[in-house]
Amino acid sequence: MSTPTDHERELRAETLKERVYLSFAALAVVIAMTSYEGVEAGEVATTLVLTVLGMLLAMLIAEVISHLVKHEALPTRVESFHMLNVTFGSLGAVIIPFALLTASALTGWNVQAALTWSIVWLVLSLIFASYHAVHKLRITPLQKSVVLGAEATLGLVVIALKLLAYG
Repeated sequence: MSTPTDHERELRAETLKERVYLSFAALAVVIAMTSYEGVEAGEVATTLVLTVLGMLLAMLIAEVISHLVKHEALPTRVESFHMLNVTFGSLGAVIIPFALLTASALTGWNVQAALTWSIVWLVLSLIFASYHAVHKLRITPLQKSVVLGAEATLGLVVIALKLLAYG
């Protein structure tokens, strides 16, 4: 097994960071939408699309501003492409919730069930993304377990807080 380069590690870390941001934002929206009785799949999808687009733009703007502060210059074309790739590469985190909402809209499947499965997917995808990021690292299995457990716990805390807030 080859050892990843520093550049590959940095790219993996950046992609994971953006995926986590987007997943937690989507998780918050999906949980909040479960509190609305009679909500339709299209309404949920619209809210989720607007949230995802807002998050992606915020993440991209944060990258550009961070670059400006660090380098006192606008990003080059290569750097801009890298920022776009990392930011929009996080979209994979929300494909399944959109697929579930689409299935609900097209088949009449219960929207609340689609939302519940979306919550399950988002928490599991956070855990999987973290596992994928840490499993090759040269840290102890206990340290890896702590990282994965912490992220799973945070996901569950978000769910618990939203359930408390929205009933």
